[in-house]
Amino acid sequence: MPDWAMEVVGWHLGIPSSEVYGAATSYTELRIDEPGSTVVRVCTALSCAAAGSRQILDTLGTEFGVMPGTTGSNTSLTLEQVPCGFLCAMAPAIEVNGEWHGRLDAESALNIVRGAISV
Repeated sequence: MPDWAMEVVGWHLGIPSSEVYGAATSYTELRIDEPGSTVVRVCTALSCAAAGSRQILDTLGTEFGVMPGTTGSNTSLTLEQVPCGFLCAMAPAIEVNGEWHGRLDAESALNIVRGAISV
């Protein structure tokens, strides 16, 4: 969403555009920048973190050359952290293009993402 659009929304709602920006960046469903064609979200909640989600996030970032919260310059992969995917019993969990996968390690997560990119 461009800055001018947040200003227009703020004007219509009677609130500062900074509040519109705050709301737009607080929810993972809302985006400021257009995502890549493959969106990977790694749950970083307590259960997933204890089960190895940080290693998964680091491995995916290194493999595809993308930092969490960004889209890779040489790929169409967007890598994001999610505060909770609500799959604690399946920790660690990742979401790839809207489909959740659980009980992963770094290698299995990497294989899932590679498969999603090659489709």
